[in-house]
Amino acid sequence: MAARGTRATRELTRLGIAHSVHAYDHQDLIGPRRGSYGVDAAAALGLPPRQVFKTLIAAVDGRMTVAIVPVVGQLNLKALAQAVGGKRAEMAEAAAAERATGYVTGGISPIGQRKRLPVVIDSTALDWPAVYCSAGQRGLQLRLAPADLVRVTNAVVAPIARSNASSGGHGEAGASLDLDR
Repeated sequence: MAARGTRATRELTRLGIAHSVHAYDHQDLIGPRRGSYGVDAAAALGLPPRQVFKTLIAAVDGRMTVAIVPVVGQLNLKALAQAVGGKRAEMAEAAAAERATGYVTGGISPIGQRKRLPVVIDSTALDWPAVYCSAGQRGLQLRLAPADLVRVTNAVVAPIARSNASSGGHGEAGASLDLDR
């Protein structure tokens, strides 16, 4: 991480929100789960995967929306749409997510995004004293209290995740495109 940090870490510092940054070598994480950066980050940091959250970008009725779900979970698009008062949600293309957030795929943080987007955090985040999410750069995770994550992102908390039977499971009613990789 550059000495001045990422947009996410600078925003947390500016707001006086307690957090810590945890680095891992993402270059080494290209094994059988290639593309599952969140699960690999949890393993590299020795964390329970349900405590590490990925940032997904979806379009709800055409409006870009941020969904934060456990890395071993799957986004329930219908639940996301309902959480923000919409009717239909679909995953955003990676390029559109990068343009909207200002972060690269694999390092999209829910904090300090280029545009202020609606955010929904899965309710399981509140089960933990601290959660981890991308710090805005591949190989960096932020640790902070879930209430602080809700506050800094002005998020709605709702049950938007479905559990995967395995960390790589895909279901037709959910989405597991991992933009927080």
